Amino acid sequence: MKAIQVQVPGGPENLIEVDLPDPLPGPGQVRVKACAIGVGRPDVLIRKGTYKWMPPLPAIPGAEMAGEIDAIGQGVHQWQLGDRVLVSARELTQRGGCYAQAIVVPEDAPYRLPVTLAFEDAVSLPNLQLALALMRVAGAVAGPAPHVLITGASGGVAGMLCQVAKHKGLTILGTSRTTDKASFALGQGFDHVICTSHDDLKERIQHITHGRGVDLVFDHLGGQSLIDGLHSLAPWGTLVSYNIVQGAPTEDVFQVLRNLLGKSLAVRCFSMHTLDEDVSLRRELMHEAIALMANAQVKAPECQIFKFSEVRQTHELLDRGMVSGKLVIKP
Repeated sequence: MKAIQVQVPGGPENLIEVDLPDPLPGPGQVRVKACAIGVGRPDVLIRKGTYKWMPPLPAIPGAEMAGEIDAIGQGVHQWQLGDRVLVSARELTQRGGCYAQAIVVPEDAPYRLPVTLAFEDAVSLPNLQLALALMRVAGAVAGPAPHVLITGASGGVAGMLCQVAKHKGLTILGTSRTTDKASFALGQGFDHVICTSHDDLKERIQHITHGRGVDLVFDHLGGQSLIDGLHSLAPWGTLVSYNIVQGAPTEDVFQVLRNLLGKSLAVRCFSMHTLDEDVSLRRELMHEAIALMANAQVKAPECQIFKFSEVRQTHELLDRGMVSGKLVIKP
């Protein structure tokens, strides 16, 4: 089978297409033939060799794969050949592994997919699972007319967060660096998108919220975006940081909170790895995500589809911040 390996960490050019023996399932295992493979930021960290949960080299990146079971190991009775499933690396003891034409996993790892879910949509389910977890960790949203700010509004997780929050009756604001990304995000359901390249963030938020500020901020950018998010909050507001793509803030976050003491603000840091040992909650969130998408209560984002041989191109787009929606590889 063909797979993509990182043998030496580095740039997109370090993603090497290799031929490997077809993996065979042992007792209690199944093999999943890939029909769609998701591409995301954890894959970039594996490529760079900086992922905190880095698999040993040579490593196969890839955190999500949707496909069909095409081989079954001894003692497996819950699956049949042809069953449609999602494989998420969150269910595996070692991260990555999905940039391949097939993967062997324990029989209790895959999630069953309804026929109403296209494979290229199903690889966005882990983003929806993350969005559901983020909403839980944020807790109840206070305020007479709650507003939520989601930074980097054109991203895959941001789009899922938007839909989950709207499902709860909240008004959703987003930020974007370019007008085309802002237009994309508006099409994904955001009520307002502020283009930070030419709009005054504070002024726009004050206008939209009638001077009150937002009740909740979800930030994955870090840097100045996180500081701006704190200044955007209404009294009793909470900021949830779930990544720092642009690096850590240069300002002292605690000092900013002290400067805004009269608002009694809160900051939470969140990682899905918190659920690594909580199998029950992790799988509950994924089953909820599958049900929401299968029932058309949440839509998968528009996806850009690439050939297996074009994997480097997907990482170049991620490195340049040129991604709207979901990147998908079709083997």
